Amino acid sequence: MDERILKWLYDIKFAISEIESYFDGKEMDFFEYQKNTMLKRAVERDLEIIGEAVNRILKTDSTFETSISDAKAIVGLRNQVIHAYDSISDENIWAIILSHLPKLKMEIEKQISENE
Repeated sequence: MDERILKWLYDIKFAISEIESYFDGKEMDFFEYQKNTMLKRAVERDLEIIGEAVNRILKTDSTFETSISDAKAIVGLRNQVIHAYDSISDENIWAIILSHLPKLKMEIEKQISENE
């Protein structure tokens, strides 16, 4: 595997771990998330990093589109957060945190373990 891809996989893993750490020892409460602008911006920044890393991976090796679920949607979210920041839905981001990040984390960890 291209060393750059492995580095980007680690970037994704680290960004997911950061998002998880924001909720360590706290109840995951949507309304608390919604009220906390600093937390929302931190999560959004990590999602930007994830999206950019996925984008770079796909540009380097398009076969990853099949091993990273919703790869194009992840890149699309990155673009939305950066370019259409005023249309970001707290509900959408929250659903991503709860439903999509755990699956992405498993896929990324699998890719890393298979290619180290």
